[in-house]
Amino acid sequence: MGDANGGGWFFLDPPERELVAEVLRLVQAHQPGQHAVLEGALSRLGRLAELIRDSPSFAASWKSDVGSPFSIESLIETLCRVESHDLDLHVPTKAIVGQAYLVAKINFLKALNYALQASGAPPELVAKAEREIAQSIYTKLAEEVFITIVTDRDAGRRVKVGAARFLFRIWEERLLTEVDDFAPLLESAWHARSTLLPILGTLLGTHEVFRLFREARDKQLFDYFGGDDVQEDELLAFEEFVFGLSHEEIQRLRAHMAKEERGTITVDEARALLGDTGTRSAPSGGGAQALYSSYKVRRMNAAHRASTGAHGPKKTAEEYVMIAYLLAGPR
Repeated sequence: MGDANGGGWFFLDPPERELVAEVLRLVQAHQPGQHAVLEGALSRLGRLAELIRDSPSFAASWKSDVGSPFSIESLIETLCRVESHDLDLHVPTKAIVGQAYLVAKINFLKALNYALQASGAPPELVAKAEREIAQSIYTKLAEEVFITIVTDRDAGRRVKVGAARFLFRIWEERLLTEVDDFAPLLESAWHARSTLLPILGTLLGTHEVFRLFREARDKQLFDYFGGDDVQEDELLAFEEFVFGLSHEEIQRLRAHMAKEERGTITVDEARALLGDTGTRSAPSGGGAQALYSSYKVRRMNAAHRASTGAHGPKKTAEEYVMIAYLLAGPR
């Protein structure tokens, strides 16, 4: 279906095209059978991309639920009204197909990485593949953060409209835009966090926060949580983000330390105390995919607290900081 120099890979950006070409050459030399599998997956991904490319823009195809001609504003109004459980049946088909395409792209990139490792590829090529996987996963994650914000019944209108405009851009420009184009702040924070293995220690987070500051390319997330006017729930959400533990688990560990008159606790001791059935989702060793799982668990726990009134953060750290970003307006 074409190659890196032709028009067949129109849905990949230049670094992705270079990666795919390198991997296919290597795998063809070492695993001809796997090469055919990857070619087939790439062809199917291309056909899915063609559906998106050939679909009319929202301006030409979408109508509001009252039958009036489309405008960006009418889509934004719909997004601001709908709740999370009802979202799928209120968004344009192109958006739904685009979400499926992104998952398919992530799976294809992961398949490339598996083939690389099985072929004994050089570490730098494996690292390149892992960077592309991470970027696509973070793109999906950023979209989910904006969906969570726009469907939050308690969010202010300015915030919801801002999140809806980001979603419009993501859905309309699915094949051309990635997380660094529309949410570099989030990408920087996730990249830094994915490299961090928490050591717990005093549970003050000094080591972890220092590492995050050192690894992050964009300091806005940490500047935000270091401000003087940050609320308790926001700080608790940042603790969850840093430690990869739920608020309830952090409180349990602190209570144990106080009872035992201990000043520190190790990861192994925490694991023994919390067991394997806790809600931990520390992204240690699993890269971007583990961080995606961490966000999903933190979001689920936050929603539960919001609905029950339980103590602890009612949103994730990512939501708090993006809400502040949207309230601040364009920079």
